[in-house]
Amino acid sequence: MKRNLNNLGFTLIELMVVIVILGILAGLIVPRIMSRPEEAREAKARIQIESLETTLKLYRLDNGSYPSTEQGLQALTEPPEVGNLPGKWREGGYLEKGKVPKDPWGNEYIYLCPGMHNDFDLISYGADGEPDGEGKNSDITSWDIE
Repeated sequence: MKRNLNNLGFTLIELMVVIVILGILAGLIVPRIMSRPEEAREAKARIQIESLETTLKLYRLDNGSYPSTEQGLQALTEPPEVGNLPGKWREGGYLEKGKVPKDPWGNEYIYLCPGMHNDFDLISYGADGEPDGEGKNSDITSWDIE
């Protein structure tokens, strides 16, 4: 039995079936993903806080202490000029992109050192940018992240 080499492609019906199946899958999956943007923002804030915690620990290893509240997270991108000046500040800074990230809602992270819960505290006030919110406005804090 010989096959004709000219008929090795897909037929229009086969392509239409695949397109319909993909459309059905997109119709089922996309609404589930699109209904969770706040959960995604909260997860991103937690990840950023954990990353900032790690970066602050590297800063402490190099310099013997965390940046003060006055120096803030900006001490991770440029050498502080106030307070306890670091002796071995890393050339180029401690953050890859050279700037302190904002939380997923476009607000600055709150940094306190010494913190009320740990050596330092990091806080995102959520969607409203105000302390002590509920739901999508709830605070995301370094001491609540496990």
